[in-house]
Amino acid sequence: MIIFVLGVEDLADTRFALSPLHETLLSLRVLQDPGLSALHLPWRRSVLGALGALDTGLLMSLVAQRRTLPDFLTPNPTSFAPAFEEELAVARQVPPARVRHDLLLAHAPDPLPEALRDAALSDDTAVAGLRDALCDLLRQYWKVAIEPLWPQMRSVLEADMTYRARRLALGGARLLFADMHPNLRWQDGELHIHKMISRHRVAVSGRGLLLLPSVFAHKPAPPVSPDEAPSLVYPGRGVATLWSSEVPAVDAAALVSLLGAARARLLSLLEEPLPTSELARRLRVTPSAVSQHLRVLYATGLVTRARDGRHVLYRRSALGDRLTAGAGEAPARGR
Repeated sequence: MIIFVLGVEDLADTRFALSPLHETLLSLRVLQDPGLSALHLPWRRSVLGALGALDTGLLMSLVAQRRTLPDFLTPNPTSFAPAFEEELAVARQVPPARVRHDLLLAHAPDPLPEALRDAALSDDTAVAGLRDALCDLLRQYWKVAIEPLWPQMRSVLEADMTYRARRLALGGARLLFADMHPNLRWQDGELHIHKMISRHRVAVSGRGLLLLPSVFAHKPAPPVSPDEAPSLVYPGRGVATLWSSEVPAVDAAALVSLLGAARARLLSLLEEPLPTSELARRLRVTPSAVSQHLRVLYATGLVTRARDGRHVLYRRSALGDRLTAGAGEAPARGR
């Protein structure tokens, strides 16, 4: 079991972020072991046929027998939703000594796979070369396996964060973690993560806790090393909607008949996060009229919302994406 000990300030600094690099690394587990989640089998089949000449031996060597991953390739995001290249640039700067340490720790007590062994156990120049080769390989893999689907993944993950933020507002940390995963338990200021291979206790000590919802995580995953900044990857809600096949195209007129012209038009605009004032400007109606429609769309799960400073940003949910798939531009008439 791993325990995070959080004080009042740590709870105040608990925050959410998205990490395309984390998702890229975590997806390797599913690629290696399809038994982890039947939900991801459609994705896995499509990716296996697209890997081409990628060095899959080196790629899969990053996943240890106990399914841990090297911490240096999953740095904590420094912003809410960094680009993949931003995160990869951080990994490229990790000193060789730490690269070697993290590879050995991730695979312990087992020996390093042959694909990693010679370079990782050599001098710093060889380790730096291995680090750069891994980063180059991950970038190629991201382009093929994750990037084309990242907008849909991000929508699902943002919807989860909105749900979690509401739970936190309604019931504090206890409610936030209550249904996150059966392996998690909040008790007396401590977050207990059960069924972990590692056994350590981490005093968060004013650093706050970073929460990262994930499409590919099958259970909560803190860093391998207790020395890393406190963070927790956890399985996001709504992942089953991602890989559903044969989504029927929606006729724009039918969508208007279902939702009304104004709400159908709103839903078509919310492919990107937008505040009420901007939606009102684009639709040439009052903010209060937009707010009324957004309340209905939010209550029915078609949009998500999240606060950004003084603004509340709305965006189509995964359900909203499926409903508007193929509908094109909804007519902009009426309120």
